[in-house]
Amino acid sequence: MRRPETAQRPAIVLRPLDPIRSLAGARGSASGRTQPTRKKALLGIRDLVPAPAGQASLQDEQLRPEEPIRRFRLVLADDHYAVREELRRLLSSEFEVLTAVADGGALIDAAARLKPDAIVTDVRMPRFNGIQACQLLLDRGVSSAVVALSMYCDPHLVTAALQAGIRAYVLKVDAGDELIPAIHAALRGKRYLSQGVRERYPG
Repeated sequence: MRRPETAQRPAIVLRPLDPIRSLAGARGSASGRTQPTRKKALLGIRDLVPAPAGQASLQDEQLRPEEPIRRFRLVLADDHYAVREELRRLLSSEFEVLTAVADGGALIDAAARLKPDAIVTDVRMPRFNGIQACQLLLDRGVSSAVVALSMYCDPHLVTAALQAGIRAYVLKVDAGDELIPAIHAALRGKRYLSQGVRERYPG
């Protein structure tokens, strides 16, 4: 018995899938939009290509950690231990305190070796006072900004300090409020006299 002839199905030709077009077409069909062209689809691939050297992307800039801000470096000198430690505590929040010494000789050695940005020194100390130490450091080529700290507002001491190249003179009773501003002023090359000195110093 002869079987009825069946219609031959057209041969199915399998073409290699284009992953970019297929993925884009699936997304376009789901949203009801037309399929994007290859050129438009390639834009997404281009974003994945690393940027040339020296041209960091905006995202890289946002993820890059901020560089630490450099703090000014100080050397302290005072012959009273309690005062030195109180000064260290006060100034450590704003500056990098390299060392704290107890006399003028140790101050000269430390400043010549460490080359700090600024020096905060008591005026009256053993071996060399703060004014003498400042003069000797200048002779050695150390150009640190110097702030004198003293219990005394003797006009002769203030004049001698300023003539020796000391940029700021702060009374210890004013130090809590004015020592940090005085250091910043000295670092900028400005003269600074604390309130107690300004009230008594005629110059």
